[in-house]
Amino acid sequence: MSRISTLPVLMFLLAAVGLSGCASQNLFQKPVTTKIDSVFLGQASSTQYVIRKDDKLSISIWNHDDLSVGSLYSIYSANEVYGKWVMVDPNGDVPIPKIGKVKLAGLTQLQARDRLLTEFRKWIVDPIIDVKVLNKEVTILGELKNPGKFLLEKEANSLIELLGRAGDFDLYADRQAIQVIRTIDNQPHTMNIDLTRMDQFATRNIQILPGDVVYVPAKKSKLWDKRAGPSVLPVASAITTLLVLFKFFI
Repeated sequence: MSRISTLPVLMFLLAAVGLSGCASQNLFQKPVTTKIDSVFLGQASSTQYVIRKDDKLSISIWNHDDLSVGSLYSIYSANEVYGKWVMVDPNGDVPIPKIGKVKLAGLTQLQARDRLLTEFRKWIVDPIIDVKVLNKEVTILGELKNPGKFLLEKEANSLIELLGRAGDFDLYADRQAIQVIRTIDNQPHTMNIDLTRMDQFATRNIQILPGDVVYVPAKKSKLWDKRAGPSVLPVASAITTLLVLFKFFI
């Protein structure tokens, strides 16, 4: 066999070995959008949460535990774990003691409180009422020290703040390609954010809304490093064999 016919084959095999460790295993490969757009920023500017169907609500009425559901004013916990909540049904209604069903879907928590105040003033003098949504969550995935689901206690929650709650970036985190996935009008949209640059930091540090998914992908080097450990000897052996064959045929 001549050098001319052997060299292309050897170069192809060497390239195949090298490229086998460079593939990325990121979860979200095809985002719907690839830049910070006006849809995301427009939603983020309105931070007041709007109650929707299947939300779990606690309703607190001061000094009226018999009318409250998971009251913050009671000695008992208003925690979702203990079932002290009412759920917004598919029609947007919530069953309220003494009143019956009240439509709260589509309202902010303050608007829902005002609607209940109007109803309870018929029986209570100067009622003090608080409405709280118990299931406002975001999901944070990827190369972070403590990824998972996180409850949002506040109305305004920034990307950097939530990444901090998830334990900060792990070693292989790709900070240039952070993705925020948000459902808008029943369609998933993805915003790619580069947190390695300080210019326009306020724009990049967007507000995260309940239901969002934040994904921090891994750098391509992670897959190579993981494969290199258990496979370094076989790869080295294959390269050595190829070099011996190359010398033999030339």
